[in-house]
Amino acid sequence: MALSDAEWTAVRLSLRVATVAMLSSLPFALLAAMALARGRFWGKSVLNGLVHMPLILPPVVTGFVLLILFGRRGPIGAFLADNFGLVFSFRWTGAALACAVMGFPLMVRSIRLSIEAVDRKLEDAAATLGANPAWVFLTVTLPLILPGIVAGMILSFAKAMGEFGATITFVSNIPGETQTLSAAIYSFTQVPGGDAGAMRLAIISIVISMAALMLSESLAAAAARRTVAA
Repeated sequence: MALSDAEWTAVRLSLRVATVAMLSSLPFALLAAMALARGRFWGKSVLNGLVHMPLILPPVVTGFVLLILFGRRGPIGAFLADNFGLVFSFRWTGAALACAVMGFPLMVRSIRLSIEAVDRKLEDAAATLGANPAWVFLTVTLPLILPGIVAGMILSFAKAMGEFGATITFVSNIPGETQTLSAAIYSFTQVPGGDAGAMRLAIISIVISMAALMLSESLAAAAARRTVAA
C-alpha cells in the first residue's frame, strides 16, 4: 500500500487544490446563499439557475467554458494575466478554480438551507434591542448557520477531491502541476501494470470522500437538533 513519490505528489496537490477551492469560494457562496434565501429581486430564478448550473451541465462543458473565459486569450484570463500576473490555464490555480466552480452549488445549497431554517424572531428581537443588521448577522444569524456553513465547506472539499472532467478539460493532466487524484487514477488506467497504483489512489479517494460525507451528515443532524431545541 506504500505510495510512490508521484502518487504522494498527486495526493498533496489534490489536498492543496481542494483546500484553496473551498476557502476561496466560501465568501461568494455565503453571499449567494443569503441572496437566494432572503432576497426579493428580479432575476432571482436566474441567479438560482446559474448557481446550480455546474450540477446539470456535463463537467467537460464547464471546463470548456472556463477555458474560454479564463484561458490566456480569454477575456477574463487575459485581463488577470496582464494586470495581476494571475494565470489559470494549465496551472494548479486553474484546477482550484475548476474545483471551486463544481463544488459551489453544494456549498450554497447547504448554507441556504441553514439560513432558511433560522427563526426570524430571534433576529427581530436583537434588532429591537438596538443591534444594527451587521451585528445581528454576526451575533445571531452566523452562529445559527455555522453548522450549515461547515457542512457546505466539507461537501465542497469532497467534491473538489473527486473532480475530474472540468479540471482535465481546463488545465489538462500535467504531473506535479495539475495532476490531481482523479487525473492520476485515469493516467494509471491507461498504462500497462498501472492497476495497482490506480487502486491505491482510489482507496485514498474513497476514504477521504466517505469521511467528509459522514462528517457533513453529523453536522447536519446537529443543526437539526439545535433547530428543534430552539
